[in-house]
Amino acid sequence: MVRAAREQGKCIKVIATETRPHLQGARLTTYELKEDGFDVTLIADTMVGYVMKKGLVDKVITGADRVTKDGYAFNKIGTYQMSILAKKHEIPFFCAAPTSSFDLERTFDQVTIEERSVLEITTIGRKRIAPKGVAVLNPAFDITPPELISAIITNAGIINPPLDENIMKKIRPHI
Repeated sequence: MVRAAREQGKCIKVIATETRPHLQGARLTTYELKEDGFDVTLIADTMVGYVMKKGLVDKVITGADRVTKDGYAFNKIGTYQMSILAKKHEIPFFCAAPTSSFDLERTFDQVTIEERSVLEITTIGRKRIAPKGVAVLNPAFDITPPELISAIITNAGIINPPLDENIMKKIRPHI
């Protein structure tokens, strides 16, 4: 999407989050954007509210690993908090998802979220940083409800609210 926006002559500056726990944003997203010549700034996941409050964000675009038929978007942990902060700061929040990410058979409450290894939080490399025996909660994904999503951008077109109605109209013919 950022490539298409640049091709349309838009001035694109990207703020990428590090994306815990594997730092895909820091390692992959920033690499790809720099390679393509984009102006990109990397921030910690916990800085999202700060950059929004400072007026540095015009719109938020995240991925979506799964979108259920009722319009809930499942994506890397931290996406939900970004959507809440975007709503608070009146910033449009978009999900980008190919049609293959849509699950037209399930509603959000029928999806099981994977719990990841405790080592992703308790260690850095091979060094333990948390006390032994501490309880750990480490879900791989969180759930963004449709009322926080401005639109879903897909290869089949843009899906606007009400998402639960428009997903079926837009995606069903493409699956």
